Amino acid sequence: MADTLERTDVVQHVFVVGLRNAHAVEHQALALMDRQIDHLSHYPEVAQRLKAHRAETEGQIERLEEILHSLDEKASAVKDATLGLVGNLAALGHVFAPDEILKNSFANFAFENFEIASYKSLITVGETGGFANALPLLQRTLDEELAMARFCDESLPAITRKYLELRAEGETASH
Repeated sequence: MADTLERTDVVQHVFVVGLRNAHAVEHQALALMDRQIDHLSHYPEVAQRLKAHRAETEGQIERLEEILHSLDEKASAVKDATLGLVGNLAALGHVFAPDEILKNSFANFAFENFEIASYKSLITVGETGGFANALPLLQRTLDEELAMARFCDESLPAITRKYLELRAEGETASH
């Protein structure tokens, strides 16, 4: 009995920490997207998709807060602020690059896959811990992240070709 109780406590602790981490990562995602959206004059399809995913991300944050609240927990303001700052700094690092759009495209694809792995793990912890009410919310977020990763993957060749075309024409192609 004591082993079961300890295991339950461990699973819930890991779940809560994972939810807090995901919440902070979503704040980082907002910061990354906000820095990119205004720098995409040559890539309106990317700007449009980032704006749509930004709205999805706000919903993802709300879903994470709903799950945390159901567990009588709340997000970590320190983690949220720290990863938001990291997101801003990471996005600023590409602003002055002549191939900003390419670097951001690579980073976005990697970031989406990091989020996918995080949500897959959270769903597994949720299943293991019996947090059935959280699972549909986490699955919805995972589906959104999978769709965004698919966009990043499928749009990269077209973005690269457009970048090359603009550069060949002597235009600023970075964003």
